[in-house]
Amino acid sequence: MIQDFLQQTFFQNRILDYLISAGLFLLGVVVVSVFKRIVLRRLKSWAEKTATTLDDFLIHITGKSLVPLLYFGVFFLSTRSLTLNPTLEEAIEVIGVVLVTIVGILFFITIVEYTIRDLWLKKKYDVKREKSFRGVLPAIKVIIWALGLVFLLDNLGFKISAVIAGLGIGGIAVALAAQAILGDLFSYFAIMIDRPFEVGDFIIDGEYLGTIEHIGIKTTRIRSLGGEQLVLSNTDLTNSRVRNYKRMAKRRVVFRLGVTYQTTHQQLQEIPAIIRHIIEDIKDTDFDRAHFASYGDFSLIFEIVYHVTGGDYNKYMDIQQEMNLRIKEEFEKRGVEFAYPTQTLFMSKT
Repeated sequence: MIQDFLQQTFFQNRILDYLISAGLFLLGVVVVSVFKRIVLRRLKSWAEKTATTLDDFLIHITGKSLVPLLYFGVFFLSTRSLTLNPTLEEAIEVIGVVLVTIVGILFFITIVEYTIRDLWLKKKYDVKREKSFRGVLPAIKVIIWALGLVFLLDNLGFKISAVIAGLGIGGIAVALAAQAILGDLFSYFAIMIDRPFEVGDFIIDGEYLGTIEHIGIKTTRIRSLGGEQLVLSNTDLTNSRVRNYKRMAKRRVVFRLGVTYQTTHQQLQEIPAIIRHIIEDIKDTDFDRAHFASYGDFSLIFEIVYHVTGGDYNKYMDIQQEMNLRIKEEFEKRGVEFAYPTQTLFMSKT
């Protein structure tokens, strides 16, 4: 009796086939549930005890992306034992492709967010850099979704190459129109990845100089020494030679001073030692050299070279001011006079 009942056929499948399919589905659901509740929980507990966050992220993304695919895989495999209507079978395959594509897109977006936020931004946290990342993240998501959509349509049997070819002329026109915007966008990524400068750095780009205030997707804003805000395109900055003074470990300073021709030979010999002693006595300076360099039109010229630790301009000017005052003081003690433009007229009787 039961055997006859199991052999009855509905929609090209026996009742026994339906029971086998349901049994496989329930067994698969149990296996996935055990994996989710026991294996993943234990891995999560283990990951919480480690110092790195990478294992926590991998376990989280596994539970978020892999488990839904496993459930669908169980359903898909359970239907393989049944003879289905071609339309229904094709619908299940389409649903599978769509699900895999969506999960894959979300997986890649999560990977990108984690890589930028947890591995890149946390190395040197900056609120403004994080705001810039939030501004460009939607563009990254649009690109990933567009690529995923192309992959989906291609797997569904649409002739993507023909569509792209049909849109070729329009695409070229759009690309030409958006060339400057795309150039600035790629330059923004280059600045964010290569980091030639950051918010707060003092830079010089040709005739423009100032402190970086904001790095945007298209433009970078600089606060000049005069107080006004300069807006430069990212492409201009990446294509030019930028001098970044914020990252200056040492500032090399060269300056000259002139004394009168009436300065004695003994005084000229003493001047390099006087200047060396003054520089070595000032904090955060390294003496390089001091020489009687040349004969000028109205002065005997000394050239002095030293280094200032750090790139702060105010610090350099404070040191230079202290140095100038002490040189003036020492020269006055020894009767050495600074030169200034003069002319001597010699007259003779004829």
